[in-house]
Amino acid sequence: MRFPRGRRRLAVAVAALLATAVVAVIVHRVLAPAEVSTVARADYPAPARPAAGVVGRLPVAPLIVDERLRVYAAHRQVYADQPVDGRHRTSPYWSYRRWPAELAAVVASGATVVSRWSDGDLVALDARTGGVRWRSDGPEPAESSTVVRRTGAATVWDPRGLQLTELPDGRTVLVVTGDGQARGVEVSDGRELWRAELPGGCRSDIGSTASGQLIGLDTCAGAATVEFRDAATGAVRERWRPPGGPDELVVTPLGCRTGRSDCLGLRTAGPGDAGGRGWLLGAGSPVAAPALDQAGATLIGEQAVVVRDGVAVGRSARTGAELWRSAGLGAARVLAGQPGRVHLLTEANDLVTLDPLTGRELSRFVLNVGSDGTGWAPGAVAAEDGFVAVERLRKPVDPTGDDRRYYYTGETVILAAT
Repeated sequence: MRFPRGRRRLAVAVAALLATAVVAVIVHRVLAPAEVSTVARADYPAPARPAAGVVGRLPVAPLIVDERLRVYAAHRQVYADQPVDGRHRTSPYWSYRRWPAELAAVVASGATVVSRWSDGDLVALDARTGGVRWRSDGPEPAESSTVVRRTGAATVWDPRGLQLTELPDGRTVLVVTGDGQARGVEVSDGRELWRAELPGGCRSDIGSTASGQLIGLDTCAGAATVEFRDAATGAVRERWRPPGGPDELVVTPLGCRTGRSDCLGLRTAGPGDAGGRGWLLGAGSPVAAPALDQAGATLIGEQAVVVRDGVAVGRSARTGAELWRSAGLGAARVLAGQPGRVHLLTEANDLVTLDPLTGRELSRFVLNVGSDGTGWAPGAVAAEDGFVAVERLRKPVDPTGDDRRYYYTGETVILAAT
């Protein structure tokens, strides 16, 4: 039986419309923005208290959260595992994934993990469950020259454009900076406190202070100037230059609680480290701290620690008075610091942890796991909650090499308890 020509054309048209509709549905399901939240099914773990020594090795960089979890960054995912002292990465305790946005940065305050995405969205997760606590829009991240390699260390250990700081009244503020704008967000509930317009590429973030200010470096009007912005209101409280300092400044935050957040000091220098000077930060103008003048000096609390000719020296950062000396380290370097601990790495890749106030040795062991050996160079480092995590790089270090050439092994991050 043959259909009349008109009906045949109608049937073809209907079939074409149905096919188009099916394709549209498929495309929508594949390409539409989506998020997948997989919450925790197990109980929140207790804080870990492992003995001093190497805990294990990981393929990705861990952000230690609330002394209980390790949080990791993937291309479009933030996820956690536990226990915090597990020898290897385990199945996710919880996971949060978005698409097509890319994960740009992660910070943590207590049991709150805040993720920033390429579309500017902020998503705060409850570390105890992985559930979403709040969402907020924010400025899209500014373009960065930072290379994000497969460990994700740049995303969780040096989260550009995200700074945490404590206000005098006890609140924690997240300052988000992007292309042309900054916003202050209260970490507890995601409430926006303020917005401020920023100049373009002539201004950069330095970090945040422990007294509730965002530190920026402004080169828009000639000589470089350090800017202190109130994290509670967004108002610029002070614009400062080191007396007699060069027009071009390199500013390095010191004594930060984590990443570039809650910093206690900074170091200013000219090109090529000319005229380096250390400063302590507080509610007023920076105060000169000559004990921090030397490149490589580390600030832990109010103690400055530096290694010179195989001897670690601790001084009062405020007065410069020598507090202690620890000899016999050889060609060591200060690797990292955290409250109550300063970590040094010897030429043989021994991790030596000292009390920054007294110089007393708290622990010492070789940073080796399995049969990996110690023939590696240290890369990015993070120290938090008594743990130290170090990227291990292949010698000689090739900054332009691909990840296989750049990293020492597949599980390149070594995690130690101190």
